[in-house]
Amino acid sequence: MTNFVLVHGAWHGGWCWRKIEGALRAAGHQVFAPTLTGLGERAHLASPDVVLSTHIQDVVGLIETEELSDVILVGHSYAGTVITGVAGRIPDRLKGLVYLDAFVPESGQSMQSMAISGRFEQMQQNAIEAGDPIMIPPPSADFWSVIEADDVAWLNRRVTPHPINTYTEAVEYSGELKDVGPLTYIHAAGNKLGQFDRFAEMAEQSPDWHLETVPCGHEVMVDMPDELVEMLLAAAER
Repeated sequence: MTNFVLVHGAWHGGWCWRKIEGALRAAGHQVFAPTLTGLGERAHLASPDVVLSTHIQDVVGLIETEELSDVILVGHSYAGTVITGVAGRIPDRLKGLVYLDAFVPESGQSMQSMAISGRFEQMQQNAIEAGDPIMIPPPSADFWSVIEADDVAWLNRRVTPHPINTYTEAVEYSGELKDVGPLTYIHAAGNKLGQFDRFAEMAEQSPDWHLETVPCGHEVMVDMPDELVEMLLAAAER
């Protein structure tokens, strides 16, 4: 049995994994999908004090409190920074890392420093215009290349503003990610933004990584849940 810990990206919550949790459990595994501080049903906890370290501790706390080991840690999008930080804190509890169309930071990098030129500044401006400079308002699900109208509507109902200070704190990580366990990168080739192409290219060129590519937009767990389950089960067997 593998323990899957699924970490959502910016604006999302643990709810976003709904389409894949049941299949992973049916395959005999435990599944945990925490909601990070200040988001989803925990939106009331948002404050200027919510930083990247807060979200790293959310996941570390879950794994330690549930006494989990052999964890396949999955991070979507922004959560690539979170799972990297978790790997630096509790590597012995992890079995492998899966970056789902996610950022893969080096130590000392932040979301701000990895963002496409001008993107972070635009987010800052969007927050100011929305009336709360510490919270980045969510984009429409169309931004993530979601196709099905029902899925677009579902996502738009559920997403919440994201604490901006999580984007400015850098990840601190000593050692090599490959020492944690097998590394998997899942690239959403249909993501029109293209900001994750560089990480897919890195994974393709490195012997330390296994690269999977899916022909959908950024919300793989929404657009191609069955295929994602298969890839996660395969990651657990590496």
